[in-house]
Amino acid sequence: MRAVILAIVLAFGVSAANAHEMTPTYPTLVPSHVDGLLKATMQMFNRRADVEYYEVGVFDENFEPVPFVTAYNIFKLDYQSHTSFDIYIRASDRDRAAYICSRSKIRKGSEIRTAVSSKICSKIKK
Repeated sequence: MRAVILAIVLAFGVSAANAHEMTPTYPTLVPSHVDGLLKATMQMFNRRADVEYYEVGVFDENFEPVPFVTAYNIFKLDYQSHTSFDIYIRASDRDRAAYICSRSKIRKGSEIRTAVSSKICSKIKK
């Protein structure tokens, strides 16, 4: 009986461990080409075959949204692909911004339905 349970846990545990990656883990905000804006450059890699869209956001210590600008808040990232993107926040929000996060977006019309949406956050260096 234990062997059957162990086999089931290993079979489902390995397949459920896939997620996307976002680096750097501790991004630094640097001055941008526009006065009053700070920039962080992030890279993302998609390890999930069942997800192709991701949403990015900037949050404070309590995970309340902080205003930011990027080329696309939701973007397509194919399986086994990577991309770089810039996040811009106001210099006045520097002390408030604590995390840059990305969340996988599950498509409603997809034939492959998963109940798990992955969220990855990088803590901004102060």
